[in-house]
Amino acid sequence: MYKVKVNDQFLFEIENKDSAFLVNGEQVQLDLSTLGHRNTHVLYQNRSFNTELVEINKAEKNCKVKVNGNIYQINIEDQFDVLLKQLGLDNLTANKVSEIKAPMPGLVLKVLVEENAEIKKGDNLLVLEAMKMENILKSSTDGTIKKILIKQGDKVEKNQILIQFK
Repeated sequence: MYKVKVNDQFLFEIENKDSAFLVNGEQVQLDLSTLGHRNTHVLYQNRSFNTELVEINKAEKNCKVKVNGNIYQINIEDQFDVLLKQLGLDNLTANKVSEIKAPMPGLVLKVLVEENAEIKKGDNLLVLEAMKMENILKSSTDGTIKKILIKQGDKVEKNQILIQFK
């Protein structure tokens, strides 16, 4: 059993039972023809649909699918995801980062954020020069900058705390 959410609006329960698809408990007849690596032609209730898998993220269990030119964001949960939610164990993989540490010794070339700034996962925080290479340190989580412990021109050691989050 899979719970499939389309565009964060429509929720479907899908099962594959005895080589038949059940959607929300009702059997669905599909005629599928694979057209290529990411393309499939679907016949459903005498209607034709051309589908293309645009993007897939297996770790996050989501994808983008284009159907007759319209793109749909699809999120999938299997029975194990549902069980983890029921047990309250679904947020264990969420990163609760309270600080950013220097991954290597180096020189701070530029600080790209300010204290009390709201940041998102993947935002650039600072530029660190190490071994004659410029490295952009990015945020591994969403949050708010509590304190910046370094400034441009500072030399830092490995594992030195550079930025703290609230």
